[in-house]
Formats: sequence, structure tokens, C-alpha cells
Amino acid sequence: MENPFNHDSPPADAPLLNVQVDGVWMQFPRGLNAVEVARRAQKFIPHYCYHPKLSISGNCRMCLIELGMPKVDHDRKPILGADGKAEISWMPKPQIGCATLIAEGMGIRTTSPVVEECRKGVMEFLLINHPLDCPICDQAGECKLQEYSVQYGNEGSRFTDDKVKKPKRVDIGERIVLDDERCIMCSRCIRFSKEMVHDDVLGFIDRGSHTTLAVHPGKRLDNNYSLNTVDICPVGALTSKDFRFQMRVWFLKETKSICTGCATGCNTIVGSRENLVYRLTPRGNEAVNSEWMCDQGRLGFHYIHSPERLTEPMAVAAAPPGGGSVPEKSYVPWSELIPQLAAKLKALRPEQIAIIASGRLTNEEAFLLSEIRRTLGGEDVLCDIVPREGEADGILRSADLNPNTRGVELFGLSQGGKTLGQIRHGVDTGRIEALLVLHENLVEEAGWPLSSIQRVKLLVVQSLLQTATTELADFVLPGASFAEKRGSMINGAGRLQRLNKAIAVPGHAMDDWQILLQLKSALGGGNGLHTIEEVFKAMAEATPILAGLSLSKIGDLGLQLQFSSSTPITRPQPSPHATV
Repeated sequence: MENPFNHDSPPADAPLLNVQVDGVWMQFPRGLNAVEVARRAQKFIPHYCYHPKLSISGNCRMCLIELGMPKVDHDRKPILGADGKAEISWMPKPQIGCATLIAEGMGIRTTSPVVEECRKGVMEFLLINHPLDCPICDQAGECKLQEYSVQYGNEGSRFTDDKVKKPKRVDIGERIVLDDERCIMCSRCIRFSKEMVHDDVLGFIDRGSHTTLAVHPGKRLDNNYSLNTVDICPVGALTSKDFRFQMRVWFLKETKSICTGCATGCNTIVGSRENLVYRLTPRGNEAVNSEWMCDQGRLGFHYIHSPERLTEPMAVAAAPPGGGSVPEKSYVPWSELIPQLAAKLKALRPEQIAIIASGRLTNEEAFLLSEIRRTLGGEDVLCDIVPREGEADGILRSADLNPNTRGVELFGLSQGGKTLGQIRHGVDTGRIEALLVLHENLVEEAGWPLSSIQRVKLLVVQSLLQTATTELADFVLPGASFAEKRGSMINGAGRLQRLNKAIAVPGHAMDDWQILLQLKSALGGGNGLHTIEEVFKAMAEATPILAGLSLSKIGDLGLQLQFSSSTPITRPQPSPHATV
């Protein structure tokens, strides 16, 4: 995402300037401000209103520093000290670091008696009317006002008057609650909405101690990026209705992962505790999502803990001798279910089998599925995915709502939905007798009528939730959600990224790659793989574009793959008449 207000990224060819930071001379590229220079010098200047992705407002005054410029003689030439460097003439008054761009020979003091006294004064003013409700505030544990009051503030308060009362629990949007008493008027939310989302909906009203944050008349903070304002709010003024009062943040285990809501693949942090996911928040990656994510992706995890979640492998028992009604599906241990399924598949010819794969599969799952397809008969086994198309918003949301379309294409499992009609025709005419469906609801998502699915003699569904398709299935294989698996995906821009396991799969459900690996082994495809790392290694050895990579080498920020129109898939799919 391009951002004209990204002060952390000056041009690559920007000239280097000599700047003194706390008595040490260093070189930094032109275009940085004092806050970023201090950060690069491993110093810290506290701040509230400054954000590297937003324009400068300079209204919190927390980033006050001592600033100096080179002393010059009558000819305007720098006066050099004994060390050969310019002597610094310090300004009598402190300056705000966020709005101060560095210049040649500039001096910066991030800590000094004057700076420390200024910070104490700013903190005292910010806390004058702030409510003392930290024990019940959602921001507790992540609140910069809490942190800075301890690090830079006074031990006590001299304020004895009544605090100004402001609106509390204000519903300003579908997903946001505002507590104006906690607001410190940093204006981050105002600038984000205006500059990043182009939804100029927030502003300040009234004056002095009575200034409050408000939405413009007739408007609401309902854009698809509204929850980013909760992330960047340094206090507890803006809170998420979804996460509000759900869990203390210091109890959460944070796991680095990616969003699977669309092909953008925003980098995320999964916050979980005791095998429950409580929230998703964006994780910074300049190559993908900067520091943001859309609300749809952020809130798209609740299905993980749905009452409709499948937790037991099930199969329909064989019809009793002499006819009669077939029993309902019942629990069958994996050790029995997989061999039963493999035996039924091996009894069929390749052209009698079809696979509905999914753009939600990881690369490892897609690789194993392609191996199963090869074992069953290669290209004679028809295969495709259900495409999901939405509307791109020009910010982060992709028009491709499948997170790993590029991955399943790489392994020859996708024809972009063009083969779905052929598969359905084969089912309707009775030519296709077995259908393997992975993480798709053919009835509600692909638009197949129940009458077509009911014609399938062997319906195998690997899924997370109970659906109309799983109700008709002969074999139900409960799989894992994105938060319950480790693996990789390739986003729409061709970037290889990594999912990490945050919670355990519920009940007797199993990680999808393990289900596919066991089925591959039962079909005679070998059983030399035991871990997801070994699966990735085998996949990388068979796929030229992944050669030399491993899950650990992908790293937290991913790797850009160089795709071309001639990028080969894993291997050519052999004819069913070839020796397997």
C-alpha cells in the first residue's frame, strides 16, 4: 500500500546527513524526523499523536526534545570542536520531535533534565481529566497512557478540582464504542479515517477541556477498516464491540499468522487462550498490508468455535443384507475410516472419480491432494475449485476471496471453476460415482441442487462445519481451521507466506494435511512423511519455484515468488494406464 505520509521510508537515494543523537554523531538519510532518527539510534522518544503512516499533527507534545544546530562564525561557516565535528548551539526552548525533520549538523537530546521535566508536565496535563478506570478499561495492558505515566510521569497528582465529565459508551459505528472521557485528542483516528480510508467521518467539537471526539452529523464510523482506529488509539477511548470485556490482553497467547479472508493475505496476530481465539489484529508487513487489515478479515474467525463445528469423523454403515433402510452416519475412528474410504476409491476407475478442491487449502494440503489425484489416475480424475469473487476496495480487500488460488493452481488442482460444470454433468449422468469435496459447501456456495449431489454414490466431504453437503456425505472428515494448522499459502501477488498453529483442533478432528497424508498412504502412495516440515520439503523438491525453501526459511514476513506464464506445476499428471 503506497502511503505519502510514511516518514519511516525516505527515498533509497536520499543523501546521508550527520546528526548528533545524545552526544554521538551518526548518519541518517534526509527526510526522517527526530522520532524516527532516535528509533534508528536505539533511543526512544515517547509520543501519542505521531504515527509513521499518518500525517503530522503535533498536538500531544509528548515528543518534546532538546534541539540544536551548528554554531557558525561571521562567514556562516560551522565552528568545529576538538573532535573535528561542528559545535552545537542548543535552542532555549524544547521542540516537538515528530514535526522536526533532520538537517546537516543537527543535535538532538532525547533525554536531559529539561526534556524529563517537559514530559512530566505533559503527562500531568493529559491525566487531569482522565478517568481513573484502568481496572475496567479494555486497553489496560496495551495503554500508552498507563505506560508513560509510570515511565515519565509524576508519582502523584496535584489536581484537586472535579474532573470534566464527557460522554461515555457512545455508539459511533457498527463495530466501535467511544468513551470520550479517555480520549487524549491525539487525532490518530481522525487522520486514519480521512487519509487511509478516505472516509472523513470523525472530528473534534467544543474547546479547551471540553473538547470531545465525535462523528459528523448524519454519519457513522462504519467503513470496512474502522477497527484499525482501535489498534492505533493509544488509550481506551475507542474499543471494539466484538472484543470488549472478553479477555485481558496479558492472558492472550499471540501467534503470528495470516488472514485467510481473501487473496491479499494480510499478516496477523492471533490472540488466543485455552484453545479459544479471541481476536485477530494486523501485523506489520510493508510488502502486503502495511499495518492495517479490513474488518471482514479481522472478525472472520468466529466460525472456528461455531456450534456447527464438526469434531468427529463419521461414515454411513453399509446397507444391511436383504435391503432395508441405511443407518445414519456414526462415529468411526480414523484408523478404520481411512482404510474403508481408500478401499472404496480403489475399486473405481479414474473417470468415475472427481475432486472439488478449495482455494482455502494450504500449499502442503494442495500438494498432498495432487499426489492423491495422481495415485487415483492423474488427469482422468477431474478436479477444480469453487471460485469466490468479490469487489476489490482499492485498499486491501481483494476481488479474489480465496486465500490460496495461486497455490492450488501451482499444483494443477484449479481450472478457475471452468470444470465444475463438466463435473456436475458427470454426476447427473451417472458417469462420476465418487466425489471428494474439500472445504466447500456445494449446495450453498457452488449452487448445486440437492438432486445432483444425491446422485453421487460415494460422497466424501472434508469440512469444518456441518452443512447441507455434509448431511448427504457418506464419509465426513472433520478438518482444521486456519488457526489450528501450520503451513503456507501464496497470496494474489505471488508472495509465499506462513500460517502458524495457535490452538488445537477440537475433539477428534484432524489437521487436513494429516488426513490427506493418511489417505495417500492407504491408497498406496507411500508413507515416508511424518511432519509438516517433511511435507513442505517433499513439496519443494517436486516444485521448481519452491526449490531450496523450507517453512522456517519463509520467515515471518514471507518470500516473494517469481511466477511466469510458464511456471511448471509439481509434475505432469500421468495417464491412469501408467504404472503407479
